[in-house]
Amino acid sequence: MDFQKEIILHYNRLKDICLEIWEPEDLAKIEKAFLFTKNIIGENRFKTGEVILSHSLEVAIIIAKEIGLGPDSIVAGLLHNVMYAGLEKKATKEDIETECNKSVYSILEGMAKVNALGTDTVDLHSENYRKLLLAMAGDVRVVIIKIADRLQVLRNLSFYEHEIQERLVSETVHLYAPLAHRLGLYTINSELLDLCLKFQKTDSYNYVVNRLKETETERTNFVAEFVKPIEKKLKRKGFTFSMKARTKSISSIHNKMNTKNVSFDEVMDLFAIRIILESKPEDEKSDCWTAYSFVTEEYQTNPKRLRDWITIPKSNGYESLHTTVMGPQGKWVEIQIRTKRMDEIAEKGLAAHWKYKGGKANSGYDAWLANIRDVLENPDVNVVDFIDQFSMDIYSDEVFVFTPKGDLRKLRQGATMLDFAYEIHSGLGDTCVGGRVNGKKVTLKYELKNGDHISIDTSKNQKPKLDWLDFLVTSKAKSRVKTSLNEERKVQASHGRETLIRKFKNWKIELNDEVIRKILKHFDFKFAVDFYYELAIGKIAPLDVKAIFVEKEKEEESTKLKVEDLLPTDETKDLSFEGGDDFLIIDNNLKNINYKLAQCCNPVFGDKIFGFVTISEGIKIHRRNCPNAPEMMQRYPYRIIKSKWRDTTSKSSFLTTLHISGVDEVGIVTEISHVIAKDIGTQMRSINIESDKGKFEGVLKVSVYSLEHLEFLINKLSAVKGVVSVTRGEK
Repeated sequence: MDFQKEIILHYNRLKDICLEIWEPEDLAKIEKAFLFTKNIIGENRFKTGEVILSHSLEVAIIIAKEIGLGPDSIVAGLLHNVMYAGLEKKATKEDIETECNKSVYSILEGMAKVNALGTDTVDLHSENYRKLLLAMAGDVRVVIIKIADRLQVLRNLSFYEHEIQERLVSETVHLYAPLAHRLGLYTINSELLDLCLKFQKTDSYNYVVNRLKETETERTNFVAEFVKPIEKKLKRKGFTFSMKARTKSISSIHNKMNTKNVSFDEVMDLFAIRIILESKPEDEKSDCWTAYSFVTEEYQTNPKRLRDWITIPKSNGYESLHTTVMGPQGKWVEIQIRTKRMDEIAEKGLAAHWKYKGGKANSGYDAWLANIRDVLENPDVNVVDFIDQFSMDIYSDEVFVFTPKGDLRKLRQGATMLDFAYEIHSGLGDTCVGGRVNGKKVTLKYELKNGDHISIDTSKNQKPKLDWLDFLVTSKAKSRVKTSLNEERKVQASHGRETLIRKFKNWKIELNDEVIRKILKHFDFKFAVDFYYELAIGKIAPLDVKAIFVEKEKEEESTKLKVEDLLPTDETKDLSFEGGDDFLIIDNNLKNINYKLAQCCNPVFGDKIFGFVTISEGIKIHRRNCPNAPEMMQRYPYRIIKSKWRDTTSKSSFLTTLHISGVDEVGIVTEISHVIAKDIGTQMRSINIESDKGKFEGVLKVSVYSLEHLEFLINKLSAVKGVVSVTRGEK
């Protein structure tokens, strides 16, 4: 098509759309912006061969017709290429503010920040994606215009080379489609995903399209039969309404066939019937529920499929009442009931909020974008993880819960008590130890349910742990935990550096940059902070570092000297070494503060033991058959200290673990508890017994005063009727 004809055709279409909704002065703004854009861009083309002005007009049409934003956004859509790098003559800030206004320039500035990243070459999993999202998160209108731009690009994907097509599709699936969904642009989200499927799996796309065409008449007849009795009741009650059937998107049908492993004919909710009521604002909820009653009077409903987003709308403002009923021919049908206002918000999302709230957007969007900024401004956040989590968060269903004061909070489905704590405040999450739900005590891992009333329990001794990342689901919570863990790592690394400086001073070795480089190379570290951290937590011993620079100490060097080199003097002066073999004597009343019992194996008086010199916790006493013993002896033989108990008459308690299993008989737990309670000197610390199919397994934590005492207790428990096995645990 001739350039001039193509441009005039697009521009007239844009004017026709705007004539329906805008005042004459607004139309004048758009005409002025078009002439300004045409003057700047002229007949220039992108590298793909596409006419730039034609692309800009198509983006403006999408913003006006399919999204429904105001004049400033339409003008920004028209102008979004006037600063394009490939132009000989580019518009300046002064030009744009003079021809349009500051608001338009603000939007274009946000667009320019995104375009400056060179997204043609930005890999989806690169660090530049952080900057891309941050640039977009500054103004929600920038996000919307970028979505409109991407929709136009995918509609014209044939202009691009195959490699660029792949990048555009991947980028759309991971970023632009989820953004459209989150902003309530469901129709655009569906088309974006359909166009991606068309490129990625052409045969699957065509199969669904053809099957929809083949079954179109059948669906039309079914809908006509289904709606008759409902229409009758609505008219009798004087409702003004419309009803229409909405077929699922092609990508949605394809995904359901794959995830549910069903054929096209077996997809249960292939389409939904929408009832749209014209209601006064004060009557909206009651009218929707009245219509719902008409539907359920006529057809059997599935109560498990009721979704009430009228009482509590989704966080993007979506309001609708969904139910699934058994229609004619025994087919399940999804019914969506909403008012005209709700339908417009559902179709046009954020733009409709501006219309109905006097130019004010849903505050939830601003909070959401602020949260994205908070997460991305943290340099410790892994962009790959964030992008993956970003899509999951957006497409997941929501759960709503209440604070102790009755404030409503919305989180993604599957969120835990700990996610909720982080949603309220990061400090609350860091110190959370559990809480109460509807008055009952629950753990950090408790999965929230709709309507839960929640209060958080905290402890000043609690701090974030690495395993929290295994059950947290919200990106906000995960980001905060990673930040806290990284801060803790930096603190530990600082301690490790201080230790190294002190040791080198004692060894009279100069510590300089060359020495540090040699250490890092020896232990295969890229960054010094990682080496300092492992030194601080005891994974690397100071003597291992010293061995790089001085001759290895003789094997026969005494244990005492090794201990003195590993530990500060004030921790070694009171240690007791006796006997010709230089044994460290462990007093079984454990009053000597220079050593501790290792929790990995919980030795008791009478066990064969050894001492292990740690970096930060003094000497730890382990059982010789401790599960960690082989590694310690192999890697750090110079830190092993021969040890034995001092034989005294005093009795002290030692914590140990017992594993017990058997036949699940009535009263078995009571009998086990009774045996332990009768044994003077034994204390029950905890008991956890689970039964399944007539068998039980349990873990007991008890305190005993010697190995002999422990063996006596094991024999007593083994004699209980129904008990098959009692063994000592590693811990």
